[in-house]
Amino acid sequence: MNNKEYIERGRFAPSPTGRMHLGNVFSALLSWLSIKAQGGKWVLRIEDIDPQRSHMEYADLIMSDLEWLGLTWDEGPFYQSERGGIYEAELQKLADRGMTYPCYCTRADILATQAPHESDGRVVYKGTCRNLKPGTHSGPAAIRMRVPEEGEGIVSFVDGHYGEQTVDLTTQCGDFIVRRKDGAWAYQLAVVVDDALMGITEVVRGRDLLLSSPQQIYLAKELGFAPPRFTHLPLLCNTEGQRLSKRDRSLDMEALRSRFEAEDIIGLLAYKAGLQKSPNRVTAEELVAGFDWKKIGCEDIILVEN
Repeated sequence: MNNKEYIERGRFAPSPTGRMHLGNVFSALLSWLSIKAQGGKWVLRIEDIDPQRSHMEYADLIMSDLEWLGLTWDEGPFYQSERGGIYEAELQKLADRGMTYPCYCTRADILATQAPHESDGRVVYKGTCRNLKPGTHSGPAAIRMRVPEEGEGIVSFVDGHYGEQTVDLTTQCGDFIVRRKDGAWAYQLAVVVDDALMGITEVVRGRDLLLSSPQQIYLAKELGFAPPRFTHLPLLCNTEGQRLSKRDRSLDMEALRSRFEAEDIIGLLAYKAGLQKSPNRVTAEELVAGFDWKKIGCEDIILVEN
């Protein structure tokens, strides 16, 4: 892409494993507003690489809900389930350089050897299968990406909202999965390849994925791609302080569409984000001109149901 054709490109990449809830809508709205405020294009990608949990009817409902909310996309939808050949080719590049290896560990094996990292329950893989001799094990295996030795895997980047971030991949992440044991493509590989090949320049998503960013930056560079900018946003939480999930049925789009108009929902989210001083009805388009990340706080947002 030459400079004359350069345009900012954002994306929304939901998994069709259930109906969107208000937290998903919050991410979609801020992603859409951020890229539209830059005069860019918004790409819709359906991340349906989990064959057991992904269903086309949910993908259709996601698109219906986005259109109803006024969050229309410029390109897509692209379906990850149709891009397996692309991921295979990129994975082979890593394998040819000795950057990957088969892992036979079960989750129980890993939990038994490593205490949760810090306080978030994350478990760091210790590299049990990293140096296995060929033929030592048989049966299905996941494929892991090697990270550098301790002290050499420092990744620093500036998050668009939370500022300077520094992560040691070895001690905080460990070798991570790029293909699952059942043959399904892992999130880290698929998202890195797709963001690069789709020309995505900005990724806006919830702060629960903050630690995924250094892994994706590292993987992108190993594949010869320029990583996008990452901007993470505070999470919408229930009154117990838990991140909203698809289990919060009263806040999913089926329930919300039965009770509210699109402008009501956009207005509430804009108010919670700090983009307007009251939860007045508003369209997404009307928020573009005044959008500014500086208006948005960093603390998670407690949502009280009415």
